[in-house]
Amino acid sequence: MMRQLFNLSAFAALACGLILTMNLNAETEKPKDDEARLLRHVVLFKFKADATKEQLQEIVDEFGKLPEKIDAIEKYEAGLNNSPEGRSKGFTHCFLVTFKDEKGRDEYLPHAAHQEFVQKVIPILDDVLVVDYWTRE
Repeated sequence: MMRQLFNLSAFAALACGLILTMNLNAETEKPKDDEARLLRHVVLFKFKADATKEQLQEIVDEFGKLPEKIDAIEKYEAGLNNSPEGRSKGFTHCFLVTFKDEKGRDEYLPHAAHQEFVQKVIPILDDVLVVDYWTRE
């Protein structure tokens, strides 16, 4: 009886793992042409300790102007970390840029306006974390 219970538990765990993996793969794979998907570009900034509030606000303002300058940006969001978990590792500012496809991201990354912004932020930046992922609309 114990062996059957163990086998059933092992099978259930394996099945859940397989389903989870299949769902995760579906979210990370490049979309098919007939699927409505969006490419999200997440940028997290950790600033140097001596960065002033004015400098931080300038960076937020300048990042917020990029959608006006780069047509490939479909949507833009920004915010400050407010997680109570204490696991932000010093990253305080989060920016979410949405593209229709990889072509949009490929246009954005080398775009003169983006590169100009990068040069403004580098002097006060301690670290940056960037993650891109596919999502459904």
